[in-house]
Amino acid sequence: MLGSKRILLIIGGGIAAYKSLDLIRRLRERGASVRAILTRAGAEFVTPLSVSSLTGDKVYQDLFSLTDEAEMGHIQLSRDADLLVVAPATADLIAKMATGRADDLASTALLATDKPVLIAPAMNVRMWLHPATQRNIAQLQTDRVSLVGPNDGDMACGEFGPGRMAEPLEIVAAVEAAFGAPRLLDGISALVTAGPTLEPIDPVRFISNRSSGKQGYAIAGALAGLGAKTTLVSGPTSLATPQGVNRIAVETAHEMLAACEGALPTDVAVCAAAVADWRIDHTANQKIKKTAGGLPSLKLIENPDILHTLATRGTSRPRLVIGFAAETEKVVEHAKAKRAKKGCDWIVANDVSPATGVMGGDENTVHIVSAAGVETWPKLAKRDVAAKLAQKIAAHLKGAAA
Repeated sequence: MLGSKRILLIIGGGIAAYKSLDLIRRLRERGASVRAILTRAGAEFVTPLSVSSLTGDKVYQDLFSLTDEAEMGHIQLSRDADLLVVAPATADLIAKMATGRADDLASTALLATDKPVLIAPAMNVRMWLHPATQRNIAQLQTDRVSLVGPNDGDMACGEFGPGRMAEPLEIVAAVEAAFGAPRLLDGISALVTAGPTLEPIDPVRFISNRSSGKQGYAIAGALAGLGAKTTLVSGPTSLATPQGVNRIAVETAHEMLAACEGALPTDVAVCAAAVADWRIDHTANQKIKKTAGGLPSLKLIENPDILHTLATRGTSRPRLVIGFAAETEKVVEHAKAKRAKKGCDWIVANDVSPATGVMGGDENTVHIVSAAGVETWPKLAKRDVAAKLAQKIAAHLKGAAA
């Protein structure tokens, strides 16, 4: 938690500025007070009123405001904070910081501060990879400015690659680390599986499912954010690896099991992957061709049960094993039966019927089934489900160790 820490948030001009609103809320949830400088370009994406409503304070914009200078001059504004956070940190702001320019309130406050600075870069992939930006970033690191992100991923411009601003919870974790705040899962190791598996039929066809991996990736990021040494074993997805997470890419259920066993021992295992239940008995070495004789016959056999294997490993079993139950009917009833059958500690159950939009979507409604009963959470963003689950895991492991 951030107690009475004072954060000066500088909001640059970019589509990622909308994330700054959630960042303010997250920081205040943890006890921090937040003042904001909104750049002229930033105000093209978020309004002063929305920022002020969330900070509970005035929004500062104009370097030459007589009122602002009388009440809180730009020198005092920068020095009254414990930490300056720039999110999004655009290529322009980064260039100004690297060269010591001070032609607006944001750049002047950054040049005038004697406090630590954390930036969350956000820009087009080509701008991020441009030699000028990389030179500027190298200079800022020499100047002991801290970075969080950028992440790989899809961008508003339609391109893919590094340049996406870190998610608000990732930035919060970096803020906490900057203050040396104790992280709840320091010293804990975690294993998370995510995404679908891909079971080949022949060199060009396969059996898979609609899992996006978003929930598993969010959980891995949340655990790492609390200090856990986190390994993510992932089937094929287009998602960026969360910051601080070691990702192992796999395709088949057999490969996923082998990677999980190779990651042991671990304190907690969260099996969020949608592992294919079946695979083809004999995968064809060449593409199966259409013939006049009719349809090919495909014999299915069961895949290894990764959750059950981890939950019944005896002395090498993780202290806490959590499975997921993606159901389309009788969600809690089926989750209870799955928990008993698999031998795991908790089951996170959710309804993945097409109407819910959970598969591939950004929100989830889950039920936590454990020996203590059923705990139902309201619909939340998947990153919020992940953050809440990570906190619950930390509380459980702390209680078990007490």
